[in-house]
Formats: sequence, C-alpha cells, structure tokens
Amino acid sequence: MLDKNQFVHLHVHTEYSLLDGSIRIKELISRTKELGMDAVAITDHGSMFGVIQFYKEAKKQNIKPIIGSEIYTAINKYTEKEPKDKNQYHLVLLAENNEGYQNLMKIVSEGYINGFYYKPRVDKDVLKKYSKGIIALSACLGGEVQQFLLDNNYERAKTLALEFRKIFGQDNFFLELQNHGMREQISVNDDLIRLSNETGIPLVATNDVHYLKKEDVAVHDVLLCIQTGKTVDEEDRMKFPSNQFYFKSPEEMYSLFSNNPKALKNTAWIGERCNVQLDFSTLHLPEYKVPEGYSNESYLRELAIKGINNRYDKITDEIRNRFNYEFKIIVDMGYVDYFLIVWDFIKFAKENDIMVGPGRGSAAGSIVSYGLGIIDIDPLEYGLLFERFLNPERVSMPDIDIDFCYERREEVIQYVIEKYGADRVAQIVTFGTMAARGAIRDVGRAINMPYGEVDFVAKQIPTELGMTIEKALEVNSTLRDEYENNEQIQSLIDYAIKVEGLPRHTSTHAAGVVISKEPITNYVPLLRNGDALSTQFNMVELEELGLLKMDFLGLRTLTVIRDAVNLIKENHGVEIDFSRIDFDDSSVYNMFSKAETLGIFQFESPGMRAFLKDLKPNIFEDLIAANSLFRPGPMNQIPTFIECKHDPSKITYLHPKLEPILDVTYGCIVYQEQVMQIVRDIGGFSMGRADLVRRAMGKKKMDVMEEERKNFIYGRVDNDENVVIRGAIRNGVDEKSANKIYDLMIDFANYAFNKSHSAAYAVIAYRTAWLKCYYPVEFMAAQISSVMNSTSTVSLYIQECKRLGIEVLPPDVNESSHKFTVSDGKIRFGLVAVKNVGDNLITAIVKARENGVFTSLTDLVERIEKIDSTAMNKRAMESLIKCGAMDSLGANRAQLLAIFEKTIDGVHADRKRNIQGQFSIFDTLDVVESKDNLPDLKEFPQSFLLDMEKETLGIYVSGHPLAPYEKELKLISNISTLEIYTELEKDSNEIQDIKDGQRVKIGGIVVEKKNKITKNNNMMAFITLEDFFGTIECIVFPKTYQNYNRVLDDNELIIIEGKLSISEVEEPKIICEKIMPLNKLKLNKLYIQITKDKNSNIFNRINSILKKDSGNTPVYIYLENTKQTLVADRSIWVNLENEKIIEELKSLLGKDNVVIY
Repeated sequence: MLDKNQFVHLHVHTEYSLLDGSIRIKELISRTKELGMDAVAITDHGSMFGVIQFYKEAKKQNIKPIIGSEIYTAINKYTEKEPKDKNQYHLVLLAENNEGYQNLMKIVSEGYINGFYYKPRVDKDVLKKYSKGIIALSACLGGEVQQFLLDNNYERAKTLALEFRKIFGQDNFFLELQNHGMREQISVNDDLIRLSNETGIPLVATNDVHYLKKEDVAVHDVLLCIQTGKTVDEEDRMKFPSNQFYFKSPEEMYSLFSNNPKALKNTAWIGERCNVQLDFSTLHLPEYKVPEGYSNESYLRELAIKGINNRYDKITDEIRNRFNYEFKIIVDMGYVDYFLIVWDFIKFAKENDIMVGPGRGSAAGSIVSYGLGIIDIDPLEYGLLFERFLNPERVSMPDIDIDFCYERREEVIQYVIEKYGADRVAQIVTFGTMAARGAIRDVGRAINMPYGEVDFVAKQIPTELGMTIEKALEVNSTLRDEYENNEQIQSLIDYAIKVEGLPRHTSTHAAGVVISKEPITNYVPLLRNGDALSTQFNMVELEELGLLKMDFLGLRTLTVIRDAVNLIKENHGVEIDFSRIDFDDSSVYNMFSKAETLGIFQFESPGMRAFLKDLKPNIFEDLIAANSLFRPGPMNQIPTFIECKHDPSKITYLHPKLEPILDVTYGCIVYQEQVMQIVRDIGGFSMGRADLVRRAMGKKKMDVMEEERKNFIYGRVDNDENVVIRGAIRNGVDEKSANKIYDLMIDFANYAFNKSHSAAYAVIAYRTAWLKCYYPVEFMAAQISSVMNSTSTVSLYIQECKRLGIEVLPPDVNESSHKFTVSDGKIRFGLVAVKNVGDNLITAIVKARENGVFTSLTDLVERIEKIDSTAMNKRAMESLIKCGAMDSLGANRAQLLAIFEKTIDGVHADRKRNIQGQFSIFDTLDVVESKDNLPDLKEFPQSFLLDMEKETLGIYVSGHPLAPYEKELKLISNISTLEIYTELEKDSNEIQDIKDGQRVKIGGIVVEKKNKITKNNNMMAFITLEDFFGTIECIVFPKTYQNYNRVLDDNELIIIEGKLSISEVEEPKIICEKIMPLNKLKLNKLYIQITKDKNSNIFNRINSILKKDSGNTPVYIYLENTKQTLVADRSIWVNLENEKIIEELKSLLGKDNVVIY
C-alpha cells in the first residue's frame, strides 16, 4: 500500500477560481490534514487571488503550501486578439522556490496586463522569459499537449512536450495523468505514458479538483449555472462530465493509478522540491528623495517643527512632549518615508489648488500630521489619541486616508505615478462575495425556482450587518418553519448556505492605491479590471506583505466647498480662508439646531435632522458626538445623550475618575478613544496596550477580555514583583466599581466610534454649514452643480432654495456656464444639466459669448460655427430650445423648433461654399446683423413647455403640475420618492429609516400607465407616479384596479396608500391599496396616535403645540394602550394652514403617528 505522504494534490481549484471552484481555503487545508497528507497546492484559473490566504492557513495548520496557478496559454501570439484567439490552452505552473514565485507573479500579471482576451493569456515567449524556478504540468484535457493527442496528432504533441521541457528544464516539466471516468482521458493517458517512455519526460498523477467532497458536485453545478447565467434544467450549458472532480484521498488516487505508482510518487517529489517562503516582516516602502544635506529623518523633523510653529501661537510643554513622543515612535517604527510621501502629495495638491480634506480616520490623532498639514484639526484641543493611529505595541502599517476634490483626485494619483514610476503604483482589488440575500437569489435563479418564492425567502433574511443565512434561520421563525416544512425551500437554503460568502467577481477598490519600492510585480501579481491595473491581493494582504497602501478618496463635498468659495470670490470679492474661521459661530449652530441642514455634509438625512432638532447642538463637540452616535448600534444612546445634555442633573458616573473622560459626552461612552482613556487612567495601562484591549472588546475576544479584566482591576507585576500595570485598585477605584466600569466598556466598545474620524468630518460639516449660513446662494449653486446626475436630489435642493427665498433661473445661452452659477442673488442653471449637450458645445457657447450676447438663433449658430465647427449637432440644439435656454433670443420655443434645423443647415452650407481665401460671411459678423426668419407661430401651452423642460432637464423648472397642491401634498404624504431612494442608497453602517412592507401614503401625477391581463383574465396595471422629486413604479392588483381604475389616467393627480416593496435586485415599488384623486381631496381631520412608549406628560406637550394656532380642523387622538379614539376639545382644533404645527407634532410623536384626512 502507498504511503499517504507519497501523494500530494497538485491541481486544485479553490473558491478563487471564481464561480468555478467551491472549496473554501480553510476547509481545503483542514481536509488535507484529515486525509493524512502533509502538503497541497493551489492552482486557480489564471490567477493568484487566494495565494496569501492559502499560504497563511496552510502554515497555521502545519501543512506545506505549494503555490501555483493553472494559467491560460494563447493559441497564437498572446497579444493577438482576433476571434480565432477566443480559445486557449491550459498549463499548470508551480513555484519551486522564491525565484519561481517571483516569476509566477510576473507570468500571471503579463496574462492580465497584455494578454487578456476572454481569459488572461501568455505564450511560450513569456514562459521562456520567466521559466526559472518553475515546475510545469501539462494540465487537464485542455492542455496543449493533450489537445493534439485528442486530435490524433501524436507527433505534434511530442514536439510540444519536448519544447515545454526545453523551456522549463530537465525534470521541471511533467505530463499530467488524470482519470475522472471519461473515455477521452483513458485514451489520452495511454498516449501520455507512451510519450513519457519515448522522451523521458516524467509523469505525474493529479485530480482536477473543483469541489471538496463527492457530495458537493450538485453545489458546484449550481455555481457553474450562476457563472454562466443558465439553469440546472438546461441541457446546452457548461457542465462537468462526471462527479469525480473532488479532493480525493491518497487511497482513492492509488486505486485509480495503481498501474503507475511512479506518477503518484512524483507528486510527493514535486511537493518536496517546492519551498516558497513568504516574508511578512519587511517593509517595502518607497524611498522619498530629500534635498541634499538632509537625512530623511532630519528633513521630516524640520518640516513638522516648522508646521507646528505656524499652527500654534505658543509652543507649550504639552505640545513639545507630544511631538517628541510621536516623532520617536515614527522613527523607531520605520515610517519616516511614509510621512514624507503623504506630505509630498498633499503639498502637490494644495499648490495646484486641489481641495484636500481636513483629515480622515485615526490620522487626525497625530500632532506630527497636524504640523505637516496632513490634517487640519488640532488633536490636543479635541483629545484625539496618537495610539489610535499608530500603536507602538502593535506593529501595523499606519493608515492615512486622504479626501480630495472628486473632480481632481486623478491628478494626485497621476502625480504619484510619475514620481515613483508607473511600474511601482497600482490600484487594489476587492472581491464581490455572495451575501446572504444575494446567495438565495443567485441559487434560486440557477435551480429555476419561481421568482415569487425566491423573493419571499430572500426577504425573510434581516438586513443587519453580518447577517448570515444560518443566523436568519435562528432569529426568524417564519423562515425556519418554511425550511422545515417545504422541501424546495430547504433545498434552496441548503445550496445557498454552501455558496454564501464565496467570491463572485473582482472589482477595483474605490480609493486604494499601493506604492512599492521596486516594480510591483516583485511583490504581488497584477490584474486588469477595465482600464485599471489592480493588485491580485487585497488591501489587508498588501499591508501584511509590507507594502504601502493609501486611500485617495474623491469627496464630492470638497468639490462643493471649492466651487462655493470660487463663486463667493467672483461675486463678492471675498477670499475665504477656513483656517481663520473658528468653530464657535452661534448663527451656524442655530442653523444646526433648527435642522436646516439640507446640503450639509453628513447632517442632511431626515433621521439626522430629527436628531438635531432634539439635540440642539451649540458647541463643536456636539457635532462630533452627533456624527458618531447617528449609526446603527450607538443610536440607542441618543435619548440618554439628549436628556443629559439638556439636564446635567441626569448625568451620573460610576466613579468620579470617569468625569474628566466622559464630561464632553454628558456621561455617555461615545468614542473608542474614551475606552482607551478609561483603560489607561483607571486601569493604569500604557496607551498602546489600552488600544489592544479596545480592539479585543470590539471583536468580542472573550479570552483576551477576561484576562485583561484581571489586569484592569488588580494590575500586573513581573517576576521581580515590579508593577507592570497598576490596575484600578492601586489607582483608588474599588473592585466592585472597577468591574462595573469594565462591563460598561464591553457594552459600548463594539459600538464606540473613532473620534478622530468623526472630528475631522465634523470640520467639513461645519464648513459647509458656515457657507450655507453666510453665502447661501453660492453654496446652493455649488451643491446643485455637484448632483446634476441625480434629478431627485436636484429637485430637493431647488425646493430648499425656494424655502431660502433663492430664485433658480432656467438655463440661458446668454447667461449660463458649464455649472450652476450666481447672478444678482439668483442661481442660474448650468448647461451641463441639459441632456444631449456636450462639453465642447458649452465651451464654444461661452467663448463665442465673449463678443457680446447672442441676438438670434442664426447669430448663435454662426458664432459657434466660427469657434468650433465640430461642437454643434441638431439634437443638442433642440434640447437647448426645449429647456428654454434660447428664450432670450427674441423668439418663442415653437418658432425656434420650426426653424433650427434649416438654420443650422444653412450656416453649414455657407461655410462649405466659402473657399479658403475668398470672402466669408464669418469675417464680417460684427457688421452684418444675423436675423432669424421666424414663422408666425404661437407659443406652446404651458403644460407642453413643462413637459419639454422635464424631458431635457429631468425636472420642471418654470413650474410644476403639482405646484397648486404643494401644501396639501406636504400635509398628507408621509414619504417622498427622494426619501425612498436616499434611504436605499445607504450602506449597512448607516441607519435605514424605511423597510419592506412599510405602509406609505404618497401623492403625485400619473406619468405612465400600463395595463396587463393576469393569468386569471383579470385586469391590473403598472403605473409610474411622479412627485416633486422623482418617480416610482406602483402596482395596482386586480381588486384595487377594479375599485380605482377611473382615476388612473395619464396626467391624473392622485394620492396612493399602500405598502412599500423593497428588493435588492429591483427598484422599489408601491403596492397600491387605496387611490383617490388629489383635486377632490378635503383635508378636514387631524389624527394623532399616542404609542405605548409615551408617558402621561405627552398630553401637555400636544396641548401646548395645538394651542399655538387654533382653527376649524377637528383633532382625533388614538390611544394605542387602550385602543380608544378621542375627539379633542373644540378649543384645541387646529389650523392646517400652519405647517410648523404639523412638523412639531411629527417631531414629537413620529411622522407616522400624525395623519391628515
């Protein structure tokens, strides 16, 4: 019997053979160990995505990792990309040593960078160039040698085999025997054995492993269907020919190849030869070249000290000590060049007027960063901690993420590429994985299960962060019942659990950039994602390999600030310098307290605005806290935080030593830095160790937490009885209180937020609020310019302009520029917002206008033609007429639309007729007045003009069909299309205020109606409803259709009551239950619901609000506790014209508890 250690799997596809391998790496290594083997290879298709994870997991479980890839070789030259090059061969490459590992990375990179055509391909020239240290196997039936054997071309196969041996060297190329129960393989194996005998090329036995166990064949088949978009029922699809592509035991392999034991032993021989050692302990930072006469350290010190002297009027001992402490750690940890590199590209950005954010993440806790101008917030003033950024007791790469103006971010990246070399800079890969709901939907499609059933199951999975299908089965009894009682659903869920979390595709990280000391392919293979070159290792793995990773983020708000500042300078001659603006302006805080924060960075969502009304922030620390608290998890503290802010008598501390740490947050633990300070000040830990404790708490590492609890309470001494950690008791805190404090930290450590990040973003929020407070017209113009691709957000901001008394004017060829501008205190639409109008045409219009305003359409066309004859097209000119941009040319839109094509053709014809050197009409434009030959046409009706505006701008500008009903709609609707779409765009770290099945009431205009006959021969309809901000599809099922069809005509103004239907794969919809015409609406009753959680004092508060403006509308109060409805006394009936009263009631009781009928 074969010794188990004499067989090693050398052809293995993991989960990183995207949607073609179902083996999770951890399970692969565990199975290798379980089957008694001591080594295993990874050979994913064309890539090395999983190599680092594979290597670390193998080492962890004491299994030898063999690093490889099953690459694709081109049929012809690998750079050729013709239809004939669509197919490719396979070849397995294994790294024998570190030189081979380097060459493998270069081969795989070359396949993606220059050889990608359907697959990442290389050719024999590439293999020759990078052959050292590599062992090659001839692969499966897709291998080039095997393909010629299948074609009965033995001689060509033999020539190829000898060529591969020549490329890789004697005993470095093996002919691969496989047996998956396929007739072709048996035949090819015979030929391969013959080839081996004739040439001396050794054989090796492998199994083409794609799934872990034999029973996983069905899951793998589902995965293939997900990859190809097919269903398991389809015949004509990619399908594996047998169920033998699993991770077989050595005994099974011996049974298959008992007639060729040498081929099995060769696997172990190859395994012994492959010895790659990855280095996780060396930094590969690029070197920053400093001016002559400086060392890198002395140059950084000089820059930082100079900056600190500029930042502070007086250098105190606190500042000096903090600087020296930080600087020593930076030097000791080897990060001098890191800070110089960041300082350098930020300096480049600022010198080139590229807006840079005031800071982001934990970097805001560094006074060295403050001195270098990397951040703009004083870490000492706001208690920001350096160890949260760079911990001397935990060796990890510092993480400085930088926000730039999103329009010019690429310029900074290009600067870095030019400075350090294109071969040393790349973007970073991310992997899209199959999340819980996505896995259900993908599997449902693959097994051809009815959509409705799949959708039902998917929606049973809660949307909380970190939710899995197995967790959902535990917490959702409905899902569990369906799983236990419905075989089809059980099958769906079982498959989905198997594929959940598997990587599905690659994409490029939105901001991550890696910069290396040497060419990047010396450290990591590259991938082409569209036009971007990305690393094949993720950002965590890059840091582990000692590479410098940075986030160059494009932040829209910085572009808004830049544009607003430029408009202020242009219109008022005022230069805004934010470094001279303090964070103590009462007018700005008054705006925050009134929640007038639409357009304010991070403070404009409906939920946040409701929080601000209750919080009434009046100091900068309140903004930092609000930004930290308004997130899932910590938001549970919001009521306590508000109560303690407004009534300090409610603040309690478990021990007086907590007061100086928690006083800025009214006794609540809000920040990670506070947890660290408690551990340091009460437990006597070093700040570096305190950060490690915080991390353990945040990750719920119970063993570490309980060990540290003892240290926190009792302290710790070394073998010589020297006190290493003082502990709470030595610091004067009793054991009982210390335990309570530790428990309190554990409760909040998971939700506590990084104060450094929150403070830096509060700076941006304050700056945008300051601009809106003092220069609202310029700020709103800049804000609208930044969201021109979102018509619903443009509509929202135009509504806000209306509230602020700012007039928004339609586009005008005689006034408008590219973006929204300001003129005489009014905002003028930018021409970029007009559909079909390109940048070249706008540039030509603006330039031609320098010689005076356009007086006619002919004048406009002629002058544009002279500037740029290629800029103009009829479709663009038609759009400009329709949106009203040519209303200043002395003609109405009906007239202009009648003549514009003829006018353009005429000017074009004149230009062609004028031969160079002859008289041209364009040379005398200043003396010949160009007039239009206008037909006698009346202007279109107002409704038609509005429709044309909507068509070309995406919104109504000069009016709105719903405008006469704006007040009623505001009172009766409990949601808008903007709120629905904004909430759905939030990520999992933000609070989502809407959910599937939520009852809604919304008013709008029917812009489209599609009737449909159901299977039961009943009529139903799909209608598109538009409100002031956008559109949403509404489904009218047969019963509702029968009752309300009469009001469902196009352009009908209606109110809909129904339920929201939300799905990750479709746009949101409303299931209609009740529909009424808007023009027949009579608002004559106010219903107030008092929920169970409200106390008796609520009646007094309602009473005082209603008495502010009494009227004739009766008030009905429903008590949820007793299920009674009461009619309020006539003295507190209300005036519905007063919108502020309704808003106050909604703020007090929740908007769903205040309804008008």
